[in-house]
Amino acid sequence: MKTKTTLPFAALLAAASGALAVDTYTVTEGGMTTTYDATPYYAKPLAYSTTRDPDPPKYVTPATKSPWSLLNQYSWLDAGLDYRLRYEYRDDDIRRTADGVDQPFLHRTRLYLGVRDIVDPLRFAVEIQDAHRYNGNFIKDNRDINELEPIRAYAELYFKNVLPADAQGNSRPISVRYGLHNFEFLDRRLIGNNQWRNTANGFRGVHASVGQESSDWQVDLLHLQPMLRIPYDPDRTEAGKTVNAVIGHWRKWSEYVTIEPFFFQQKEKFAANGGREVNSPGIRAYGVFGKSGFDFDASFISQSGHNGTRKVDAWAAWAELGYSFGDPWKSRFSVFYGAITGDNFGTTGTDERFERFYGFQRPWSADDYFVLENAITPKVRYEAQPDLNLKFDVGYSWFKLYSASDRFNNLASVGAVPANSFNRDSSGQSGRNVGSEFDIRFLWQVTPQTLVTVGYAHFISGEWTSNRLRVAGRPSNDSDFAYVEILTKLF
Repeated sequence: MKTKTTLPFAALLAAASGALAVDTYTVTEGGMTTTYDATPYYAKPLAYSTTRDPDPPKYVTPATKSPWSLLNQYSWLDAGLDYRLRYEYRDDDIRRTADGVDQPFLHRTRLYLGVRDIVDPLRFAVEIQDAHRYNGNFIKDNRDINELEPIRAYAELYFKNVLPADAQGNSRPISVRYGLHNFEFLDRRLIGNNQWRNTANGFRGVHASVGQESSDWQVDLLHLQPMLRIPYDPDRTEAGKTVNAVIGHWRKWSEYVTIEPFFFQQKEKFAANGGREVNSPGIRAYGVFGKSGFDFDASFISQSGHNGTRKVDAWAAWAELGYSFGDPWKSRFSVFYGAITGDNFGTTGTDERFERFYGFQRPWSADDYFVLENAITPKVRYEAQPDLNLKFDVGYSWFKLYSASDRFNNLASVGAVPANSFNRDSSGQSGRNVGSEFDIRFLWQVTPQTLVTVGYAHFISGEWTSNRLRVAGRPSNDSDFAYVEILTKLF
């Protein structure tokens, strides 16, 4: 008799929800053949805002499940269309050089078409995004605007059965994609497609993979050029800049821990004084402590290389410890701590500012103020789901500069002359306390196709922020941010 191993409920739930493709395999014993569904090794991380957008994106569905009967016959087609509208209210936004109220409307439309199976091993996918902003008081930029731009357009060679399946029957495909990419890896903090921002991160190059998300192990290989987002003209690659990466996933023990070792490298050929190269080995591990209710998610990255004539020596580490209460509200309480190095300007011949790559920055701050550099930030958060279609989370965060003489990247960064002239005190005399933030968010799944999100965040300026805002010639007020977002998809 064939015995099947059970894996964590999170993995089975992910498979049932369509987040993972489920393989089948057959076993012949005593002349009788039985077909089994493979059991995914993948276990979803429980840490706040770390679940990657699937491939294809979650708004995409097979044409066979389309409400349009005309499409149901095309089993080889994946299709998706979604639209998002967000109204924002910002009062005294510290990213601006002027205080006051700003009330923009952000519009984003995405279309995805993918072809698979019918001409295997050759596959295709294209995704187009159209992003606009209306009613804002400030200069339009590429955070909000990118008109009718392809963000994914690749050809893929996909070989499903070259390697033997794993012990649970999951195939280990080999795939090679070339073209435009819009994807996420690890916990999204180093490479993410940036779901919050109105415009997406994009890359051109090669993505090769051995294994898949449901396999017991997987390796991703990347050789990419980042895309420059140009609001009203076609995007183009960033000249002289390349990103290389090797990302491993070990899931054989995913009932307890998933381990993801990785290596990132960024090269900038045209940077001053001989160019720039940053090498970033790191490791991530996440999982649960048995049936105790406790979960964890931790990462560490070191960086070396050179920035012109200066040696690079930087690091970052963060960890989250959570506890799920097992109550009807599915409540979870978590504590988080992150430390990311900054440059000690003028005190050493070494560049200690962490290279943040192209990650999803908003989990650092609901106001979207912070990026992955020069910060020390503890956080606490409570999440709950009081109804099948309603979730909410509430949190409090503290922010301090790791180095008092390095920058806080986003402070008064828009409209400054010269650009970013207020976000750094090289003398280190302005202090280190950036401030603290309270935030709360509600997510209401109105229909299977429509999600409404309502959120609010209040930022309290610390000593450093107050001092630098006065230098910028504006009051050192606290700031408020509220928003209502409607996301709807065709299928």
